[in-house]
Amino acid sequence: MAVQYYVASSIDGFIADADNKIDWLLQFGMEPYQEHYDRFIAGVGAIVMGSKTYEFLLDEGTESWPYAQIPTWVVTHRELPAIEGADVRFAAGDVGQVIQDAREAAGDTNVWLMGGGDVAAQAADLELVDEFHLTLMPIILGKGAPLLPLAEPTRPLALLRHTLFESGAVELVYSYHAAG
Repeated sequence: MAVQYYVASSIDGFIADADNKIDWLLQFGMEPYQEHYDRFIAGVGAIVMGSKTYEFLLDEGTESWPYAQIPTWVVTHRELPAIEGADVRFAAGDVGQVIQDAREAAGDTNVWLMGGGDVAAQAADLELVDEFHLTLMPIILGKGAPLLPLAEPTRPLALLRHTLFESGAVELVYSYHAAG
């Protein structure tokens, strides 16, 4: 079981554009990555995200919560709408405790740090992220939401594996723990 930050980024390190949109990512389509994503999500037993990611998913207008069977923690200090039929839990506390709760719920499966970089950066600052799954997309945005706005630099990471996609995207999987 691992805590995994699974995210796509522009080459220059942005996960959303200056308007907090991901149209730049959607232009690549999901088809080339679907099998890869399906394997990843099959191993997820809990999700942790920030309020911006949660609101983004709500704004997408999906007819039903796509992660209904997966307990999901939303780190927020605001009151946000719940989703009927979804196991969504709102947490205003320490990110470390939220991740611990998610780990316990996930059991033998993984915890996905989904979406925005703020919660993932807090977890990385605490060295609670076991794996960084970064898919670099072949595009430069120039500005936007940063991939991982850390408070301090990390110690070196070890490359565990990589996947090259025909689109020119590259997934890189890193770990603190393998780097020693």
